Amino acid sequence: MSSYTIRLMRREEVDLVIAWAASEGWNPAMHDAECFFAADPTGFLVGELDGEAIATISAVKYGDSFGFLGFYIVKPEYRNQGYGIQIWNEALRRLQGRTIGLDGVVAQQANYQRSGFQFAHRNIRYGGSGGGTMPTDSGLVALSEIPFDELVSYDRAFFPDDRASFLQCWIRQPQHVAIAFRENDRLAGYGVLRKCQTGYKMGGLFADSAAIAEILFLALKAQTENAAPIFLDVPEVNRAAIELAENYQMSPVFETARMYLGKAPEFPRDRWFGVKTFELG
Repeated sequence: MSSYTIRLMRREEVDLVIAWAASEGWNPAMHDAECFFAADPTGFLVGELDGEAIATISAVKYGDSFGFLGFYIVKPEYRNQGYGIQIWNEALRRLQGRTIGLDGVVAQQANYQRSGFQFAHRNIRYGGSGGGTMPTDSGLVALSEIPFDELVSYDRAFFPDDRASFLQCWIRQPQHVAIAFRENDRLAGYGVLRKCQTGYKMGGLFADSAAIAEILFLALKAQTENAAPIFLDVPEVNRAAIELAENYQMSPVFETARMYLGKAPEFPRDRWFGVKTFELG
């Protein structure tokens, strides 16, 4: 008789999740695994059938009040056999009592709604070409020049609970560029660019105005090779973010449904130009 068990992943097993995500066409970044695990070392589950890994999910906890689901994958040959719903239910159990978010493929919205999730908005991945000239605005500085406590305070406006551990890794990962914008001697925006299996992703991108967002966008874009594929995950609720992508000839290539179980968090939508990651929020 077959035995199906669900357990926590070890750090090295998160690399398996990244490989599965790549096979699904999600284009993960080269060094995401380290930062994802740093966010919550107890947040990654694997389902094993007779010792073979066949299903994964992440159920990452942030602070005391928020959780985020991602990497919900079942190997194709084991789908529609009940293994996925078991690991899904275990993930929900581990996040019980928190508001839970996810970025799911639009086709699965109805399934998530059956678990109580409510649609909040679309996040649209725009793709375009890299390169260009680095802006000369004096407000641009390396993000490493910003005191970490100041960055955490700024970032907190865009996330429902504490993600300092994740952020600490995110802004220091290999093959990345992190740029900030200072205005009137205070942080007024920042963005991160990271190398992916195909091209580069910008995420997140936060700014106090559309003008600052554009400067940061161009600064990050200039760090890539001419014509290299670049991607920006835009929250549809910020019209200025969509216009920024479209003004630089970027086109939609993928989208997700941002959904929440529990009260949806409130963000300064007009300052939110790029989602940090579909997998961890």
